[in-house]
Amino acid sequence: QVQLSESGGGSVQAGGSLRLSCVPTIYSDRKFTMGWFRQAPGKKREGIAHIDSDGTTDYADSVKGRFTIFRDKDKNTVHLQMNNLDLDDSGKYYCAAEADIPTIATMRHLGLSAVDFASRGQGTQVSVSS
Repeated sequence: QVQLSESGGGSVQAGGSLRLSCVPTIYSDRKFTMGWFRQAPGKKREGIAHIDSDGTTDYADSVKGRFTIFRDKDKNTVHLQMNNLDLDDSGKYYCAAEADIPTIATMRHLGLSAVDFASRGQGTQVSVSS
């Protein structure tokens, strides 16, 4: 099991940057894949960035080239660096983790994303204005 705590949301103008952070508290030795998903009013939840314990990453097309997910060297805290933000990036962002998906390859094979992960944080709001 894992508990997740997010931080780093806020308001920014279009074209700006934000960094979200997620600190996991993990109660097992199992490998976890972690990721971020977001939800905006009237839109479906969208898994946008993922990283497994080996450091392999995966991105949704909507954020590829603009967002980067990475871990601290201690391999615990996971960050989402968001650059060149636009109005469509506004929403609530959630950190998520899944022990039953140990690798990105497994996640892709199963057709899943962070939206489907069992553990998630409380979310942090990102607001992008023109």
